Amino acid sequence: MRQRVLFVCIGNACRSQMAEAFARSYGHDVIEACSAGLSPAMIVDRNTKAVMRERALSLEDHFPKTVEEALRQPPTLIVNMSGVVLPPSLAGLPAEAWPVRDPVGEPISVHRAVRDQIEGLVMNLILRLRQRKSPGDAPTPPARRIKFGRMI
Repeated sequence: MRQRVLFVCIGNACRSQMAEAFARSYGHDVIEACSAGLSPAMIVDRNTKAVMRERALSLEDHFPKTVEEALRQPPTLIVNMSGVVLPPSLAGLPAEAWPVRDPVGEPISVHRAVRDQIEGLVMNLILRLRQRKSPGDAPTPPARRIKFGRMI
């Protein structure tokens, strides 16, 4: 069963857009990704688009969204990259914080470093979700070991 994950940052112009793109590309089997900003920008940052193209991921159709827009379908997990406390509208929902530098206004080298950090964090999240069992999964039989050519 896929988990709906909401990636949140301040402007939804850099960090959360990167995370959403990586999650959709690498974790589409376990994540239904979306992103939003606490105070959305007007456009996705051009350096963010450029560094994501370096990973063959296009953000050309992406645009900043509000948290309210993203909450139309409730998430099962919120990933907060904003560095600030989430608004009361998100209270009570499972959340985790990722301390990621905001690259807005920074040189493209900073965008690359942030992209690489987010890629690693998203991959870790995907691995954790893949390791969890959904409630309907059949129990896994105990592992069998082989010793000297015989199963024990």
